[in-house]
Amino acid sequence: MNRFVRMLALALLLVPAAGCAGGVTDFIVQQRNAQGDRALNRGNLSDAQLSYRLALQVSPDDVHARAGMAAVQLKIAAALYQTSKIDEAVAALAIAEKYDPESVRLAELRTEIGEARVKREIVVSNYPTYSETGRGLRRSYLGLRTQTATIVKALERFDYTYDSQELTKAIRASQVLNGEVTRLSARLAAYRQLVESGSTDRNGEAALAPAASLLPLP
Repeated sequence: MNRFVRMLALALLLVPAAGCAGGVTDFIVQQRNAQGDRALNRGNLSDAQLSYRLALQVSPDDVHARAGMAAVQLKIAAALYQTSKIDEAVAALAIAEKYDPESVRLAELRTEIGEARVKREIVVSNYPTYSETGRGLRRSYLGLRTQTATIVKALERFDYTYDSQELTKAIRASQVLNGEVTRLSARLAAYRQLVESGSTDRNGEAALAPAASLLPLP
C-alpha cells in the first residue's frame, strides 16, 4: 500500500493541472488492474477480485477491469462447482455475466452446472444418504495408499538388501491389497446402483440385478 501511495503522489506531481482529474483516475485504474492481473496469475482470486472491484469503483466502464472481474468470477464459480457448492457457483456466474455477458466459457459452465443441478435432484430423490456413503468410499480408497506404500517400501529394500523375504512381504501385501480392491469394487458397484435407481433388496442391501435407471451413467 505504501508503494501505491508513493506512486500516486508521483503521478500527481507529473500530471498537469488541467488534466489532473483524468490523469489520476487513469493512473489508479491502471494500478488496480495491474494488481488484479498479478493476483489472478498467482491464483489469488480474493485479491484479484478486490483489485478489479476497486478499479471498477473508479471507472465502471473500464474494459480491462470488467474483463478481469468476469475472469475471476468464472474461476470462483468453477471452484465452487467442483466442491459441490452449486448454488454459490450459480451466484458467481451471475456476477460474471454482468461484466461479460457474451462469454462462451460462461455459457458452457452455466449449462454444465444446470445439468449437474438436475442430476443432483435425481440422485437425492433416489438415494438421500448418497453423500455419506460416497465419503466412506473415498476414505476407504485413500486407505489403500498405506498398503501400496508397504509394497513399494519392500521393493525398495530389496534393491539394496537383495533379500527375497522383502519380495515375499511385497507379494503378501499385494494380495491383501487386491482383496481390498475387489471388496471396494463391489461396494462401488452397489453405490452406483443405489445412486441410479435407489433399488434395494429386502435386507436393505443393493439389488444384484440392475433396475431401471433414472440417471444413466457410462
